[in-house]
Amino acid sequence: MKCRNMALSALGILVFALAGLAQTTAIEGDVKAADGSPVKGALIKIDRKDIKAHYQVKSDKRGHYYYGGLPFGLYRVAVEIDGKEVDFVDNVHTAYDAPVPVNFDQKAMAGKQQEMQKAADTGQLSSDLTRGLTAEQKAQLEKAAKERAAQLSKNKELNAAFNAGMEAQNAKNYDQAVQSFTKASEIDPKQSVIWAHMADSYVALAATKTGADQDALMAKAMDAYQKGLELKPDDAAMHNNYGLAMARAKKFPEAQAELAKAAEIDPANAGKYYYNLGALLVNAGQTDPAGQAFKKAIEAEPNYADAQYQYGVYLVAKAKIGADGKVTPVPGTIEAFQKYLQLKPDGPFAASAKSMLQTLGGSLDTSYQNPNAKKKPVKK
Repeated sequence: MKCRNMALSALGILVFALAGLAQTTAIEGDVKAADGSPVKGALIKIDRKDIKAHYQVKSDKRGHYYYGGLPFGLYRVAVEIDGKEVDFVDNVHTAYDAPVPVNFDQKAMAGKQQEMQKAADTGQLSSDLTRGLTAEQKAQLEKAAKERAAQLSKNKELNAAFNAGMEAQNAKNYDQAVQSFTKASEIDPKQSVIWAHMADSYVALAATKTGADQDALMAKAMDAYQKGLELKPDDAAMHNNYGLAMARAKKFPEAQAELAKAAEIDPANAGKYYYNLGALLVNAGQTDPAGQAFKKAIEAEPNYADAQYQYGVYLVAKAKIGADGKVTPVPGTIEAFQKYLQLKPDGPFAASAKSMLQTLGGSLDTSYQNPNAKKKPVKK
């Protein structure tokens, strides 16, 4: 009897031990690279969420891992490759009856990341995407999606206002253009192109007015140019247009500074900027500075035909007239007109250039040119 009792006691201990083992669970899975091959040596990190406990195991040559003896509970399972955590699965519930599978497939993970990026771009979250995320991650993703959705809505409104402004500007409906560009600037005041087009529209609108109305519109144009240049100080075309607007407002020193700045920023078009400057100075009655501007235009672009002609006209005024009435041109005068005729034998100033070569008389065309505008065909 005594032995039997001891045996029964031992059996009870064994049954108790087996019952204790039955309370543990396991997690296993496979780790695959983007090409589907197994990843050996990937570190699997298993963290219990209800209490502080950490376990880890590495994948074998088949990319498989197994961790048994885990207490029943809720876990976060992550995979680390080459020292960097590349994926995780949260809220993993273990089970008594069988190991819980948690696989890591980098190809599938890449697809998930693309889906997350798409969600961030569109502002829409799918139930499949949010499944398995922590509450904190889900909140962050939802916040990013809402912000993106708001940005998309803002961009849509901004594009609509800007495009409406461009259509109105192209149709020469400058009042409507100003209104549309103003709306666009209120949506996003950090876009230099909006201020540039708004300023151009104000200048064009001012040309249709007189007196105080014109002055007020030109003042708004100047303000818009300044705001645009604060955002993009290296915009040569805006400096050019700002300079031309300054000249219309009879602010010639400022106009000269802006056009010189444009030439400095954009040497490839420096000839056209200096030509514009020369024309402005002629209108201001500053003949010598105008001549120097035309000379700079030629130096920057020797084949700039119109600049050659205008420089020749400037030099004509420097000709000396003798007591016998004979006219002696200063050096460079004849060469300038000859160069123009060489470049544009049928150009708009061809007849005048020929006449200049014979009589040293002629007139000066002071029309402005937009360096970014397409060249109009020369009428023959």
